[in-house]
Amino acid sequence: MNLLVVGASYRTAAVGTLERLAVPEPDVAAILGRLVAQPYVGEAVVLSTCNRVEVYACVSGFHGGLSDVCAVLAEQSGLPSAELAKHLYVHYDDAAVRHAFRVAAGLDSMVVGEAQILGQLRDAYHVATEADSAGRLLHELMQQALRVGKRAHAETGIDKAGQSVVTAALDVAATHFADGLAGRSALIVGAGAMGALSMATLTRAGVAPVRVTNRGADRAARLAEAYGAVAVPFGTLPEAVLAADVVVCATASPEPVLTAPMLAEVAARRTEPLVVLDLAVPRDVEPVDLPGVHVVDIDALAASRRAAPAAAETAAVEQIVAGEVEHFLGWLRGADIAPTVAALRTRAEDVVTAELRRFAARRPELTDDQRADVAHTLHRVVQQLLHSPTVRVRRLAAEPGGDQYAALLRELFDLDVPTATQADAVPEIGDPA
Repeated sequence: MNLLVVGASYRTAAVGTLERLAVPEPDVAAILGRLVAQPYVGEAVVLSTCNRVEVYACVSGFHGGLSDVCAVLAEQSGLPSAELAKHLYVHYDDAAVRHAFRVAAGLDSMVVGEAQILGQLRDAYHVATEADSAGRLLHELMQQALRVGKRAHAETGIDKAGQSVVTAALDVAATHFADGLAGRSALIVGAGAMGALSMATLTRAGVAPVRVTNRGADRAARLAEAYGAVAVPFGTLPEAVLAADVVVCATASPEPVLTAPMLAEVAARRTEPLVVLDLAVPRDVEPVDLPGVHVVDIDALAASRRAAPAAAETAAVEQIVAGEVEHFLGWLRGADIAPTVAALRTRAEDVVTAELRRFAARRPELTDDQRADVAHTLHRVVQQLLHSPTVRVRRLAAEPGGDQYAALLRELFDLDVPTATQADAVPEIGDPA
């Protein structure tokens, strides 16, 4: 089995395309089920955020796996496969591992260095675990990716130099007010993870008062209580928007929550600018062209790419990623040879068993104890003969180009290696070779 990543992000697709690809949280398990039901897909994890939708898959063949994953994504988005292909990127084996680690480290984020992606990746992995769509290989990849992300933030200053998407959005919003955001009023629509991050960021920026609304009133009340904000009923959304200078929309709604007529009515009653930050995919805000209303969505943020981390910090994280990728690939190459080594030992045991049976037929006068002594001695000789070569071949296989050793053993000893998935046979990373 091989690793495959197929996805689209703010780098390759506009918000409209990402909206169609986005997988709502309640639907992720169903998508995972559809993926692993495909003939070439054995394992799958789906990462769907405000600026990327990616499938991490363990596949039995590149072309077949790619076709299977693209078919599910095309069905999910409602886009023809040929049209969807224009917006997708594909990473295979070594490149797939590198991409996963760069994503976890925040190097592929819209705002380089943001740490929110770690939580999103962890959630995606958790859902796949619950859906039983992540096997041994993707379990290891996800666990190692999360560890790499933590290393990047613990050992470098990339999290200080980088920003969250919310911080970047607020930087853009501040440009629309002569005296900045401090003292301005804000409304947060949505009390999920992005809403909570928005609340924390707005509070640190001195924005006040801050109100929050959510279809589930209890969740909005808990978030407001945690930050000394005010929860307002979702049914009063137009009035709450009218009272705010900055509105942050971050819901999981499949339909816009701020419609064009609602914003037009608000604009007609305002004299101050209104900045609306739409951080949701699908979009929470209908496109409008109204005087005094400034809508900043994911596309606008991607174009601004504000406050990139220092080159030295980025380089330090890239170095961590490179080292961790090589470590993972070494483990993976070593894991590839495990079924071949097992087949070699099985072949040796079969030969010993056959010879002992013939020996017993030729020497029927031997006692059971004598036969046991002969069998024990013969097994020990074979084990000692195989020990050094198998240990050595595992170490050689873990080095670059080591995949040739498994093929060489199979050819030399005419081994019939089972085609069980790699995920069923590999050791944990760090296990002795």
